[in-house]
Amino acid sequence: MTLILTASDLAVLADMQATIAAVELAFGDITRGTAHQPAPTSLHLPSSDARFVPMTALADEQQLASVKLLADIPANRGAGLPTQRSTILLASQITGETLAILDGRVPTRVRTAAASAVASRHLGRPDSRVLGLVGAGALAVAHVEAMLAVLPIEEVVVWSRSTTTTDGFREQVLRHGLSVTVVGSPGEVFETADVVCTLTPATEPVVHGRWFRDGQHINAVGSRPRPDHREIDTEGMVRSRIFVDSRATAAEKSGDLLIPVGEGALSLADVQGELGEVVAGRVPGRISDADITLFNSVGIGMLDLAIGRLLYDGAIEQGLGLRVDLSR
Repeated sequence: MTLILTASDLAVLADMQATIAAVELAFGDITRGTAHQPAPTSLHLPSSDARFVPMTALADEQQLASVKLLADIPANRGAGLPTQRSTILLASQITGETLAILDGRVPTRVRTAAASAVASRHLGRPDSRVLGLVGAGALAVAHVEAMLAVLPIEEVVVWSRSTTTTDGFREQVLRHGLSVTVVGSPGEVFETADVVCTLTPATEPVVHGRWFRDGQHINAVGSRPRPDHREIDTEGMVRSRIFVDSRATAAEKSGDLLIPVGEGALSLADVQGELGEVVAGRVPGRISDADITLFNSVGIGMLDLAIGRLLYDGAIEQGLGLRVDLSR
């Protein structure tokens, strides 16, 4: 039987603390060789700007194979539709049975924030107390919850183009008891923040390296998985010690990295390592309090597999979802 899990089912099941632990293990398993994370293929045709990205993974620990089909369709914005949609399929590594089909929205949001938390734990200063957010949507709310799990955050500084969005953000994080300051420009976020998460669907840089201060850690999260889109300018990438979720993935679809490489300002060899190599102790992360570290979070299928295991197990335990016999 295959379990069908909707977005409303998954919102009930998602647990940030458990996801952070699962994501940290997943990153390390890629480096240890007990998980297989191939580079993604981006499918597109000249007839439109749409891209379809199959994100696959295989793992011993979770005994799963998975694929998420990400549809990235910028033209949907004009029709009032989501510009990104995704569906995750989980199959047993042992028998090949399709165990579950999940709507991708909630898992993607939660595991993305969890990845930033893992990066911040290993690359940020452990005394980081001010969280900066460039962008204030649902992903920003998830990042607050994730960062509180790994750092002693007391204050949030946030910017968005929309006051409606920042008002909604403030209301949703009120329960955490944090001091929240809304600022008028992205540059102001960097003036006081210890850790900054950039969460915008930018195509051109909204963040400039001249703003970076010694000791800051940046999670570059928001840009679409396209080699010509970026949030961080070339100076920002050059000034930082860069870490990625996957070298192969970043080399395929990270504009934040590939544009400076194309300009001759960086080379792919300037990437310090994958986050999994830091988690597994194979590559040093932060070396000094003055380091500017940057995690280029492009998104990998192994993280969907990791949270998928948690959500599937939780749904079985709580009796959620619709069971379907696909073989009939």
